[in-house]
Amino acid sequence: MATTLDVVPLGGVQSNHSADAAIDFIGGVAGGAASVYVGQPLDTVKVKMQTFPTMYKNGFACFTSTFRNEGIARGLYAGTTPSLLAQVSENAILFMAYGMCQKIFMNITGHSDVKELSVLHKATSGGCAAFFSSLTLCPTELIKCKQQAMQEMITVGQSQGERMGPWGLTKQILREEGFRGMFRGLVPTFAREMPGYFFFFGGYEASRSLLTPAAKDNGNLVLSFKNPLSTPLAL
Repeated sequence: MATTLDVVPLGGVQSNHSADAAIDFIGGVAGGAASVYVGQPLDTVKVKMQTFPTMYKNGFACFTSTFRNEGIARGLYAGTTPSLLAQVSENAILFMAYGMCQKIFMNITGHSDVKELSVLHKATSGGCAAFFSSLTLCPTELIKCKQQAMQEMITVGQSQGERMGPWGLTKQILREEGFRGMFRGLVPTFAREMPGYFFFFGGYEASRSLLTPAAKDNGNLVLSFKNPLSTPLAL
């Protein structure tokens, strides 16, 4: 027996776009925070091995050494605060800029709705949006990476004194290098983020188009599959 579940506003009332945007933003922040707390230890290991490739034999040795010598909070989870700030700021700027870039391409191409844009236009909008999100991501990533590799920097003499928190590191960079110092590595960040989000949004929009039945709006994606009892179910 086939069952169809249609997503419609409760009571037939149109959804509030502002409320939907707020819900999406809060969901994105919560998801970003969860991903930081789950992935931060491995990200710390990655940064340490990239910064000091000859100091550790492999990732496992780096992980165990960090845990043994620095602990969890100040070792494996070093840089968590700037990571959270990076997630929130990047997502907020990225998706706001993505919508704006789509509207720019809509006006350039003469379309009346962003839904009419091709996958290539949407992918390019995503790549352009990443330019703006990189401006917020670069400073927070800089602080995060410095915090994650601080113990190694002290060990090899690249850093002197006690470990510092995010605010202490920020003040030190501003004092020694000025405002431009906060954007060290901006060009490589552009080179990573812009092509990455071009393919991210391109792949996302292409998948939606391929999974959407003919003559249907891909905003109401329909998926059909069989449950364990071999009953077809359409969502």
